Amino acid sequence: MKNIWLLSSIFLSTVITFNSAQAIELRSGFGGPEGFGDLSQLPNDDESSSKLNLPFTLNFFGQNYSTFWVNNNGNITFRGPLDEYTPAPFPIANQPMVAAWWGDVDTSAVGGGAVYTASPDQNTLVNTWHNVGYYDAHNDKANDFQMTLLNRPDTGTGNFDIELRYRQLQWTTGDASNGSGGTGGIPAAAGYDAGDKTHFFTLPGSFTPSVLQLANTSNVDTSTPGLWTMAIRNGRISDGSSPEAPLLPNIVQADGWHFNFNIQLNQTIYIDPLVATGYDFVVHSGPNIESAIFPVLADDPNGYNIYAFDSSNNTYDILLGHVDGGHVFSFSAVGIDRFELRGIDAAAALDPANTQAFVTGLTFVTAGDVSMTQNPLTSPIPEPETYALLLAGLFLISAAARRARSGNLFVGVPSFSVQ
Repeated sequence: MKNIWLLSSIFLSTVITFNSAQAIELRSGFGGPEGFGDLSQLPNDDESSSKLNLPFTLNFFGQNYSTFWVNNNGNITFRGPLDEYTPAPFPIANQPMVAAWWGDVDTSAVGGGAVYTASPDQNTLVNTWHNVGYYDAHNDKANDFQMTLLNRPDTGTGNFDIELRYRQLQWTTGDASNGSGGTGGIPAAAGYDAGDKTHFFTLPGSFTPSVLQLANTSNVDTSTPGLWTMAIRNGRISDGSSPEAPLLPNIVQADGWHFNFNIQLNQTIYIDPLVATGYDFVVHSGPNIESAIFPVLADDPNGYNIYAFDSSNNTYDILLGHVDGGHVFSFSAVGIDRFELRGIDAAAALDPANTQAFVTGLTFVTAGDVSMTQNPLTSPIPEPETYALLLAGLFLISAAARRARSGNLFVGVPSFSVQ
């Protein structure tokens, strides 16, 4: 029997309600009554599955695991079941876990949802908490979320990815965690804990009412709200401790990559946003581009490929040629109003938001007023794994000035005006 216990006034006075719109869809098609596989346990409060076999052995911070338990309260554990309903701040000794939504899930009521487990193949484990309610047998609000573990033997034995999906989040707290109506008290938390008192991470908003915003945000892309991923390589997460394990963004938003982390005195943190691997140059109005000269990058001496725009399929897929840094690339006599440069090695680590990362020189076929953009392209870096393509924002420029054509080269930066 749960005991409702009193909390300090800071929790009692904090009752904020967010109702998230439905976000990313959950993985499904695994059979069972809802398409999410088999029930991991019957409707209950605070119970767990039996000991289950992982479809693959994973290396979780130096410990190999081949079995796990699915706990009703929104997490899986590796050393035994967990019936604790109120989330506790990480780290927690001797209880390694991955928590999609550690809160007081209660599926005992009619219409209170259910918890499912599926292993669609030998490299995938999917655990789904589908439209689950909260304690005490409340079903007026429902959370719909999912955890997937993906084996990544292509990157090393025991390596795996954690994927969390939040389709709908409407409640944060059960009654026994001093909640009322699904909010207040000690809200739910998400993240991972290695159980070694050293390696742990909580997702943004955990233990606060803002945890509901996990359904509206992402550390992958602004186009995938509700999707959160983490890559564990060589037994550890990308935690920023070395260039080989750089810290990845907490959230990806239109204004850039957001990092949240703790720092110790004299500690170096390595961060890894996506980097520019090419640029689009587009003249919106004014004379066409006659020629271009691109910088010599010490970390990428192999030059660049230049592509023209194919309006029939709206892509840059017409290869015009190759040019080395420091050499002029000339277009046709009539010039070109847009082109794409590719081939910048990710190792050059060009920051898409840095307007001086790729200083380019241009000439134009005539004098005139020019309005154009230079748009950095980004793509995944081979290792560590990044998660998705992210197009950085355009650096819009326009200028009104004139210069007679004389073959002079204007050397500028992405935010430039042509005169």
